[in-house]
Amino acid sequence: MSVTIDITGVPPERIAFSPSPLAELGNAVHVLAEPGHHPAHHAWATATGAALEPGLADRLLEADFMWRSTRSDFLLPARPRETLAEELDDLDRIDDETFVGAALEIACSPRHARGGIPSPLVDEASRRRALDLAAARGPRQAAFAERMICAPTATRAWLRRLLEDCDEAFFADTWKRVRVQLAADARHKTELMRRKGLADALADASRALSLEQDHEGTRIVVDKLVEARTEARAGSVTLVPSAFGRPHLIALYAPGWQPVIMYPAASRELGGLEPVGTVGLRLEALAHPVRMRMCRSLARGPYSTSELAETYGITAPEVSRHLAVLRKAGLLTTRRRGRYVLHQLDFSVVARLGSDFLESVLR
Repeated sequence: MSVTIDITGVPPERIAFSPSPLAELGNAVHVLAEPGHHPAHHAWATATGAALEPGLADRLLEADFMWRSTRSDFLLPARPRETLAEELDDLDRIDDETFVGAALEIACSPRHARGGIPSPLVDEASRRRALDLAAARGPRQAAFAERMICAPTATRAWLRRLLEDCDEAFFADTWKRVRVQLAADARHKTELMRRKGLADALADASRALSLEQDHEGTRIVVDKLVEARTEARAGSVTLVPSAFGRPHLIALYAPGWQPVIMYPAASRELGGLEPVGTVGLRLEALAHPVRMRMCRSLARGPYSTSELAETYGITAPEVSRHLAVLRKAGLLTTRRRGRYVLHQLDFSVVARLGSDFLESVLR
């Protein structure tokens, strides 16, 4: 599974690596809402959360569905600016229907942002559906959806004030600390793309990013537990580094929006990501009851096929088939002793499986 962005015909100069204060603010408030996703930032989240004024904390709680589980599209600027104020000005220029669709994608249903149904601002049936869906998500979502539909201008002004108050309370200092790192990361990726090409720049940003080229065109592939396709709108793509991003790798692919990818800055220094397909293969391999029992022996020492067959009362060919599945998933190490091939569970791979699974679903 993956998100695929078709960039056929897009010139290199239209693919930009650039930090964004608004995107990083979205990540920062996400860390406050879900600190469990980001153990590396636990100290920052604890200190920042404890210092928040009660009124600001309550407002963040009221709006946190716009960044708790994912990010509203308008928090990922396609043309990053130097300052948060400039990006908020750009946000103000988005028309109400587009803005409401992006907000209700989070509060209600993805179909609002993907053009599946008419805007609730102009269609009564869509309005009722949006309110019903929001009510099923909880009272905060319901109240927000009603405010957004009934008074989009006032709600947008409320949201801007909230983000400005966050900037004053904690984000301005945080941005001063991280923007140098993010700007350096973006410059490095830009120079790498100029010297070696986009494929190398993507690989340097994240192992979950790759470039596909064939007779049909050129595509950026984002390895995620999501299946989606989009095209580079207006012939450009923006990649935004984040100091608060890991383990998330966010791709904006909604119709009508320019593709944006937000990746963890310097993520390679923290270790690579396993492809989601590999994680799934390993979980499936271990889920079989016979292979799970075999792992009891394989975890204790090296075993040959014949030894496992005798231990578990099954035929050698059946043992070989199970070992092949475990080996294909990368869960075994093998070595030869005379004419025997000995198999053993790879402790390092199995020990990482829980964290690899969490990274893949949070990516």
